[in-house]
Order: sequence, then structure tokens, then C-alpha cells
Amino acid sequence: MYLFYAPDIAASPVLPEEESAHCVQVLRRTAGDEILVTDGAGNLYHCEITNPHRKHCEVRIQSAEQPEPLHEGKVHIALAPTKNIDRTEWAIEKCVEMGADEITLLLCDHSERKTVNMERLQKIVISAAKQSLKPRFPVLHPLTKISELQVEGDLFIAHCMTEEESASLQAAYRPTDTKQALQQCITRGRGTTVLIGPEGDFSPAEVEWALKNGYRPVSLGAARLRTETAAIVACHTAILINE
Repeated sequence: MYLFYAPDIAASPVLPEEESAHCVQVLRRTAGDEILVTDGAGNLYHCEITNPHRKHCEVRIQSAEQPEPLHEGKVHIALAPTKNIDRTEWAIEKCVEMGADEITLLLCDHSERKTVNMERLQKIVISAAKQSLKPRFPVLHPLTKISELQVEGDLFIAHCMTEEESASLQAAYRPTDTKQALQQCITRGRGTTVLIGPEGDFSPAEVEWALKNGYRPVSLGAARLRTETAAIVACHTAILINE
């Protein structure tokens, strides 16, 4: 079953041109065929094609529903884009497939990539959501500094600094700030935000700021992970615990 995207489907039951072409020309759907359409806001529409035009495929809405979320709590993954943007695109795609609710691109002190093509990344979000049959698309935020993030719920930072390297930050640590495995820190049903740094990791100043502003340091395992792998591990961990 394919899922089509039409943000204004409730008011105007016509598929956008790109979706119409895919439906009519590629998938060969015709009049009378039933299809699933989402507005990306969580609503799922069961529709019948009435006019299979390749540029403006018209449909009739037969019924609508709003499926329950697949997990509790809001999962927000904030990651610094990698120098090779393909790796970031892959991470975003997989986080969407797993069910991330929000994805933010971080602009960090050690970031090697300071610009991204938001239009292309948004298309990847939409494609991944459709592919995995998710009627609610995650919110994709543009490049944002850690200090400017809009967050809620439990906050975590997955930095790679060792105890020796972070010795100068001890004044910023609280007794509860000993680094623990992420899965031991997540509370089911609560919002979860995890910060994933760039290839060069977060700067000491960023880690210190995070600790002073309610973020808890967490580990994603004994292995040293690439940025994109860490984002996927964090997302999968948070969603599994909240299913």
C-alpha cells in the first residue's frame, strides 16, 4: 500500500502535481482505485480516485481517521550535519522511519558543515514518512545553535569526552551528572531530546553550557560511533523504550 501526501486534502481533494504523476503515471492508478492520503499532520484519508489526471489527480474522500501514535512521549533528535551530507541525509531518513517527532540540525563550534539544503532535506523527510506509512511527519528544524534550541521534557547530551578531558568541567557537574547509558535514563512517556555532536565532538564550552542548562551526559555504548550512527542509535533507543 502506498501513502500519498496532500497537505490540503481536506479542503481541496486533489493530489499535488508530483504526487499525481507518481500515482497515475508510475503506479498506473485509475478511476475507482482506492488510495491512502495523508496531510502530514496525523490525519489519514481513505480516498477513491475520480479523475486520474497526471498533474491534478482528483479523489473523493471516503473516510478519515487519526491513528494513535506508535510510541509515547516526543522524541527529538538534534544532530550536527556531517561534512559528507549523504550521511546526514541517511540518518534523517532512518530517524523518520523509526518515528522521530522532531529533528534539529545543530550548528556547533566544531561543525565542519555550516550550511544545508533545507528543501532537499524536507523532501527526504516526506519521502521517508510516506515510505514507512506515517501520517504524521516529524518537524525538521534548520541549523540551530545549542543555546537556541526549543526543547521540553528530559534533556541529554551524548558527548565523547573522557573523565580526564572533562576534568575542567567538574564545576558544572551535578551529583546526578555521571554519564550513564541512555536507555537507563529515559522515562517512558516523557519527552526526550538527545544532542548528537559533529565529527569533532562538542566543544568544552558547549558541554559546560548543556550541563548548566539541564542536560544530562549519556553514553550510547562502549563503541565510538559516527555522528549519523549515534543519531540513529539514540532515536531507536528512545522509541523502543516508549513503545
